[in-house]
Amino acid sequence: MKTTCPACGAVASLDVLLGNEGAREAVMTALAIPAPLGKLLVQYLGLFRPAQRQLSFDRVANLLRELLPMIAEAKIERGGRIWSAPQDYWVMAMTEMLAKRDALTLPLKGHGYLLTIIAGFSEKAEAKKEAQIEAARGGRTPVGGAPAPAPAQPAPTAPAAPATPRKPMPAAVKQALIKGGFNDANQ
Repeated sequence: MKTTCPACGAVASLDVLLGNEGAREAVMTALAIPAPLGKLLVQYLGLFRPAQRQLSFDRVANLLRELLPMIAEAKIERGGRIWSAPQDYWVMAMTEMLAKRDALTLPLKGHGYLLTIIAGFSEKAEAKKEAQIEAARGGRTPVGGAPAPAPAQPAPTAPAAPATPRKPMPAAVKQALIKGGFNDANQ
């Protein structure tokens, strides 16, 4: 039975695939990746295929080995920072890359652009969460959210006694201050 990989274009029989160490490792690694990502991942791997050639099974295995830990841990490292990377972000990022296939320089050399897109999704989610927290603190309605509860108001207190009007300074005190040099206007 002959099989053709839709991403790399390789044609081989199943016994050859399972007999080849790189192919076997690629298949085993692919089986460890969550199901919703499977089809997209195969298409994404096609972005690494050199023109006029097939993508080697060893290269496929290496690419999958690089991605699997990040997908499994649902986090990536980009720009010296750890970013949240839930499965939804992977799906959205791969879909975005496949939609922009014609604008990309192919074949891809690494996962940098994919990770940058995922980090962008994570950064936007963090900013939205922060805006909601700040809005809750200030009693404003967060963007795209429900109104924040009003901040607690202090209990009413007894009305303050009206302030007594100030009396003017006695003339003797005023003269003593002026003579003593305390008034800069007269110097």
